[in-house]
Amino acid sequence: MIPSSLAIDSKLPWVGTTIFTVMSRLASECGAINLSQGFPDFSAEPALFEATTRAMQNAKNQYSPMAGVPELRHAIGAKVESLYGVRFDPESEITVTAGATQALFTAIAAFVRPGDEVIVFAPVYDSYVPAIETVGGRAVYASLLFPDYRPDWESVRRLVSPRTRMIIVNTPNNPTGSLLTADDFATLADIVRDTDIVVLSDEVYEHIVFDGGKHLSVISREDLAARSIVVSSFGKTYHITGWKIGYVLGAAALMNEFRKVHQFNVFSVNTPCQLGIAEYMDDPSRYLGLSAFYEQKRDFFRAQLQDSRFELLPCRGTYFQLVRYQEVSDLPDRAFAEWLTREVGVAAIPVSVFYPDGRDDHVVRFCFAKLDSTLSAAGERLRRI
Repeated sequence: MIPSSLAIDSKLPWVGTTIFTVMSRLASECGAINLSQGFPDFSAEPALFEATTRAMQNAKNQYSPMAGVPELRHAIGAKVESLYGVRFDPESEITVTAGATQALFTAIAAFVRPGDEVIVFAPVYDSYVPAIETVGGRAVYASLLFPDYRPDWESVRRLVSPRTRMIIVNTPNNPTGSLLTADDFATLADIVRDTDIVVLSDEVYEHIVFDGGKHLSVISREDLAARSIVVSSFGKTYHITGWKIGYVLGAAALMNEFRKVHQFNVFSVNTPCQLGIAEYMDDPSRYLGLSAFYEQKRDFFRAQLQDSRFELLPCRGTYFQLVRYQEVSDLPDRAFAEWLTREVGVAAIPVSVFYPDGRDDHVVRFCFAKLDSTLSAAGERLRRI
């Protein structure tokens, strides 16, 4: 190890290793079933790999255009128009990114200046606040109300100030599995009317919605679409989280600012993978069938826990299931997650890590984007407690 005597004024002095890394490492050390970090333990279809391999073999291995290969941007535009009835210009309103996390960071960096405030909802996904603070902004916390995790819009109204530059929403929501409704978007539109507030909408689980529900995008309202950047992810949709390819939608004026930052922190995204995804998107059933695919896994996992001492909370979307464990233990949730990994052999994420004040409702998050055999083995262990 190389010693350093530099005085470093950290931009993020409170940030350590993410809980996802911590719990995945602990799961590996203990030989536990890893239901903590949100990635599948199964592979994508061979057709996706074959399409990508063809692109590689056809010498499509150099820089792609900064905004993404035209084939993929046009495929994204066609998908969005067919699903939501809104047309985005592939040339000026769609950009391919190196995953959703890069897209979120770039959007925040493009619009948030030192001293600006950004309203987020707690429990809040862990990448938002570090990005806000890195560029000199300040996160202001509204609430998703436990146990249904509905937005507290009255608190949002109170939090809006002349310094509010952005509001970040996430639907379907990670970690809670809750969904925003048409009424939610109507309220949001009313709150931001006659302001210059940008809405950043994280919709990476747009194709994973259950019980006959339908994902409502922020672009479903013209007044919100005009001020919003929407983020989505091919990693979540096609079981390829390690490819780190996502995209953003936004009105041309907003996208122009987004691309100013994007071209210098990424410039361009993996070319053959973009082309492989573009070809794979020719069959819409590959994303239209995702809700049914994961609903089966959700129901299978919930059935595994039906005779356990865990209380299952509602899961309306995403591939995460929240459970309360108050009948199992009175440990704080982080200590409980560590105990569960070491002693029971199943890793989970403590939900308190998503709150700025560490609020602990004795809830942990399990990922059910796993083979049925994995979920069955985990269920067997959890029912023994």
